[in-house]
Amino acid sequence: MVSFGAVHLALGRGKLNGGHPRIIDAYTKTPMSTKAKSKKVNKAWLHDHINDPYVKLATKEGYRARAAYKLKEIDESLGLVKPGQLVVDLGSTPGAWSQYLRRRMSPDGAAAGELNGTIISLDILPMEPIEGVTFLQGDFREDALLQQLLGVLAGRKADLVVSDMAPNLSGIHSADAARVAHLIELAIDFAQHHLKPEGALVAKLFHGSGYDDLVKLFKANFRIVKPFKPKASRDKSAETFLVGMGLKASDTP
Repeated sequence: MVSFGAVHLALGRGKLNGGHPRIIDAYTKTPMSTKAKSKKVNKAWLHDHINDPYVKLATKEGYRARAAYKLKEIDESLGLVKPGQLVVDLGSTPGAWSQYLRRRMSPDGAAAGELNGTIISLDILPMEPIEGVTFLQGDFREDALLQQLLGVLAGRKADLVVSDMAPNLSGIHSADAARVAHLIELAIDFAQHHLKPEGALVAKLFHGSGYDDLVKLFKANFRIVKPFKPKASRDKSAETFLVGMGLKASDTP
């Protein structure tokens, strides 16, 4: 969703046949060993991906990525998505979370037809259209995109903001932690400006360096904070989610 230097959206919500974030092995000594190791990793990842039950289920049910089931688990546990809401999806491409939201806000759970609510999706990357979903391409920190968003909001604030934004991890822990923290800060700042006081924010982050500080940041901005590790999130992944409910008053306008 945001563009700053080397930070781009990770492929956690990429297309079903997509790749995986670049892996850096600090102990590789020669170009040949790097190539061999990378080939081995790619083969293992592809095998796991093809046999992943959530990948198969996403294909069967018409979702663009397995990530739809992560949001589904969070929603079913906490009851976040309700008919008639205004929901903003940050970092929406390729659209699996927006697809799930669209079906949840349809009277009969359909992927097309009547929609009871408003879904606004934002990303710096293009996204294939989803019926009933308003997609804005660009960086929400930039005035041009912000003005488009304000036009669509038409004075309203969101009931729910969901963010699956994540940087491509470099393997350099301090740099990766800073990139993750920056995206969380952006999501919280967006919520402070565009979320209803009783609204909720769902954001992805990673266990590791800086995690506790991000939990504290959530607690400083929300009255209720719940960590969530969906079953659809791979066991080997450090990926997890924080859900903040009920905004605390911001110190800044």
